[in-house]
Amino acid sequence: MKDKQIKESEKKDSIDCYTNRELSWLSFNERVLDEAANPKVPLAERLTFASIFQTNLDEFFMVRVGTLMTQMNSDEIICENKTGMSSREQVKAIFKKTKTLENKKAVVYEQLMGELEPQGVRIINFQKLSNNEGELLEKYFDAYIAPFLSPTIISKQHPFPFLNNKQLYAVVFLSTPKGKRKIGIVPCRSGVFERLIEIPTRPGTFMLAEELILHFASKLYSKYTIREKAIIRVTRNADIDAMDIYDEDLDYRDVMENLIKKRNKLEPVRVELSRQLSEKAVKDLADHLGIHTHHFIYENTPIDLSFVFQIQRYLADKKELFYEKRSPRNAASVDLKRSVISQIEEKDILLSYPFESMKPFIRMLEEAANDDSVVSIKMTLYRVVANRSKIIDALVEAAENGKEVIVLIELRARFDEGNNIEVSKRLQEAGCQILYGLGKYKVHSKLCLITRTAPDRGFSYLTQIGTGNYNEKTASMYTDLSLMTANQEIGAEAARVFAALQMGEVVEETSHLLVAPKCLQNKICDMLDEQIRLAKEGKAGYFGAKINSLTDKVLIDKLIEASQAGVKIELIVRGICCLRPQVPGFTENITVISIVGRFLEHSRIYISGTGENEKIYIASADFMTRNTVRRVEVAAPILDEDIKKRIHDMFQLMLQDNEKGRIQDANGIYHKRESGETPINSQEIFYEQAYSAVRE
Repeated sequence: MKDKQIKESEKKDSIDCYTNRELSWLSFNERVLDEAANPKVPLAERLTFASIFQTNLDEFFMVRVGTLMTQMNSDEIICENKTGMSSREQVKAIFKKTKTLENKKAVVYEQLMGELEPQGVRIINFQKLSNNEGELLEKYFDAYIAPFLSPTIISKQHPFPFLNNKQLYAVVFLSTPKGKRKIGIVPCRSGVFERLIEIPTRPGTFMLAEELILHFASKLYSKYTIREKAIIRVTRNADIDAMDIYDEDLDYRDVMENLIKKRNKLEPVRVELSRQLSEKAVKDLADHLGIHTHHFIYENTPIDLSFVFQIQRYLADKKELFYEKRSPRNAASVDLKRSVISQIEEKDILLSYPFESMKPFIRMLEEAANDDSVVSIKMTLYRVVANRSKIIDALVEAAENGKEVIVLIELRARFDEGNNIEVSKRLQEAGCQILYGLGKYKVHSKLCLITRTAPDRGFSYLTQIGTGNYNEKTASMYTDLSLMTANQEIGAEAARVFAALQMGEVVEETSHLLVAPKCLQNKICDMLDEQIRLAKEGKAGYFGAKINSLTDKVLIDKLIEASQAGVKIELIVRGICCLRPQVPGFTENITVISIVGRFLEHSRIYISGTGENEKIYIASADFMTRNTVRRVEVAAPILDEDIKKRIHDMFQLMLQDNEKGRIQDANGIYHKRESGETPINSQEIFYEQAYSAVRE
């Protein structure tokens, strides 16, 4: 009985080691918002962070809150496996935290607007206009906006219209001369007029188009009295799976096209208001939209911040308001005047994006497309550039040159399905063999395999394994790593991965690569077990990881076990982190930092052991259950000692980042780190290193 009580007490205490996934994500987005308020960030760039905060939040509500609301509608009470919160409890906590963040955003927005005024930019409302300016704007409204508007009134003959996802609408609550109440709806975006309307008498002073529409709504409903009005914006659920609409008579690509259409019409999960409305007005809107009033959020700022990019264009000549211009450099380890393939055969090559250019990888593909010894090129694609992609061009050229080109293109890459569908059509027309995912497993790996004939052994492999997508645009915006190797054992295992994918199967066992869903999570646990054994023997046990998110409870519990055994654990987790460090008796040997800076941290690095026994991997997988057991992911060992040292040093520098790094405490709260005498911004240092080491 006593032992049982001790175990129950330990279980209760261990709950303190966990943070709810959704609330941890909101904490990450707050760190994004902090960059919008950071005076060390150039003013125009801070506008970008404010907009990113909003677009992040939009996607969070569409995907995560959408999923939770779907769970709430089921007969079963579903609780998450770390803090035990039910779906309903999570949604309630999300809205509470979101409202707090919106208040913080309002403060940041006012700060930004105040700092823009000395730069000659102001966003104003009608209260700050002279009578003459008001008359000028009324004439502008009549001539250039009103003709493109489609106001409606809700009635038995005119049912409440479908409000498109994330679009702005003016809603007006009306009274007829006889006292009957009506609702009017006006879409505020036509694609014809600009969002920011410049005041003719005051260059650099703007008004938002939706505020102009709302102000002159009485002209659109001249036979009515307006009682209340506001701008509203509906966010809709995007949680829909291809299998939900699967039709065996349809081509899979057609299924995905249908999914995109259906997703745009799912139920609302959030409604934003630009003005306070009466309880009765909110209740009427909620009834029409089929959503609870608790899901309405009043905004103290413009609902849609995408107009900040128009401000940036206006300020384009003021270079001091933007980041210093940087562009990816040619990697010092690659001579572009020589064959890239021959250089890979001599020595492994590592590219670090966005600091180094993607050119060597593209050059490798282009050479392969025109190399008579190349038999086949196989590649997994997750998110790609739809237009003008040199990577796609090289694959097309290879197919047209008679090479076997097999491309697994994941059509279920959320919000990129449309791009991927178009790319798949182009590749197929060129003669490439196209595979679409793997049933219940998404294929998220970044893997490319080139097979060549070789006089001495019949054939040889060139393999590329990366942490980021084959996307030229994101390669200049995200931090990622790309390894190109002629190691034949790694190539042979990559060939097994593709062979399994072509058969609709997954790899069951590997010796070198870590390949989810069957042999990644368990092998990371094996690494941790080895470090636990060393620590228990009184030796140095160490584990480090740089990932985007940590939610996998199996790995979290193994990390806790390792910490309790005395293993030193250092984690760089950009976003969600469901593990709390520094909890006495559980995670006091774990350090967690998050880096949010100019570029999106996206690379994944696993490190196990120290000194001569150190093992380093780069990977496509985060420590999330969806990555470790529900997707096809690949991690590759770093065998070249020079590259291993380079990644080790990069990891150590990121751990020391005191400019963009935040450290998490035992309560799950992130704190700024003291800069001390030497400020360290790891991203800027990596770019400086790339510029100084450049090979032209």
